[in-house]
Formats: sequence, C-alpha cells, structure tokens
Amino acid sequence: MSETSGFDEVVFPLAVSLRAAGGPQRRTEIVVLGSGREVRNARWADSRRRYDAGSGIRSLDDLHEVLSFFEARRGRLHGFLWRDPLDDRSSPPSRDPAATDQAIGVGDGVATAFALVKHYASGGRDWVRTILRPVAGSVRVAVAGVEKTAGTDFTVSAAGVVAFAAGAIPPSGAAITAGFRFLVPVRFDTDEIVVDLTAFAAGEIPSIPLVEIRP
Repeated sequence: MSETSGFDEVVFPLAVSLRAAGGPQRRTEIVVLGSGREVRNARWADSRRRYDAGSGIRSLDDLHEVLSFFEARRGRLHGFLWRDPLDDRSSPPSRDPAATDQAIGVGDGVATAFALVKHYASGGRDWVRTILRPVAGSVRVAVAGVEKTAGTDFTVSAAGVVAFAAGAIPPSGAAITAGFRFLVPVRFDTDEIVVDLTAFAAGEIPSIPLVEIRP
C-alpha cells in the first residue's frame, strides 16, 4: 500500500548526531571566459545543510537505533528533526543563548509578529537564515535591550514566529532581538542502508546521508 510524504516532529538519536559529520552546501555556477576571468553566479539564494549520520555510529546498538529510525521514517518519505552539533543556537557553541544575540526586527508600534532568524556576518557581508524549528522553551526575547517574559509578553510558534501580546507591542524604532536553540528539518537522502557487519567490525562505517528540507 502506498503512503504519501509527511513530517514527523521527532529528533534523530542525539548521541549519534553529536558525532556525525556535515554542514552547509551552496550551489555556485562558474563560467570561465576566454580571457581566463571568471563569472560566478549563485544558483541558490540560501545554503542547504547535508550530513552523514554514519560517521556518528560507534556501536551495534547505535546502528540498530538508526536502522529502526530509518524504517519508521520509510527511508526518504518522512522528514524529521536533526541537531547540528556545531550550529544549533543563536550564540557561539561556547555559551548559552542570550536575548540580545540576533536582530529579528524593528518595532513600528503596530506589528506584533517577528520571525526568528540567525545572521552569519563576515567582511561586510551578511546572510540571514530563517529559523523554522526553535527548541521549545529556549527562546529569549528583548525589546530595546530589555528582556521580556515568555508566556506573558510574547509567545513563540513551532514555526519560529514571535508574537507579542497586546500590552507588549514593541514601540516604533525599538530594536527586537532574540536568543534561542534550534533544530534542522531534514530527511534521509537514501532509500537504503547497506551494512556489512564484517567491515563494521573492522572499523568501516556505513554511509547514512541526510539533507535539509527547505520550505
């Protein structure tokens, strides 16, 4: 019987993900002119994360847990959540998120909803990443540098939108900032996992590719 695709709000086994490999991927088209100069064009406006969970497997129990997770997701059919061991918060990995970490908007006295984003800045350039799956209870918000109270002054949707209460709407010109932890929506990028137990015992791990799901 066929089954349509979906998304499961479950997190990939954390012990394995914390030892996995991966990171952002971009797609750039490069044309070399007759003069030898290059013309470079970004095919994607945003990066897309790729990971390999195979590098995080250290035991047969790890492998069994991942195989169960793979079968429950029906391979590539259903998406799920992934914790990126390097990039899972608004702050550097060495500290906990603070309410002033990331600029998410400027008040106009009317707007009540602001999407969580993370800025990646270097050398005068800035790429803004939309945060789609904040960790529940981790979001901290400040208006003009003053931290607000979650549940009283604001709420946060599962999709990462901060909504201010009627009595706490940011005034015109007030900077709105946030700190948070987040997960990455991904899916398996294969419909099969090939395991050779003889090779596994010798230290060779299976490849289990994952790819970020972009909205």
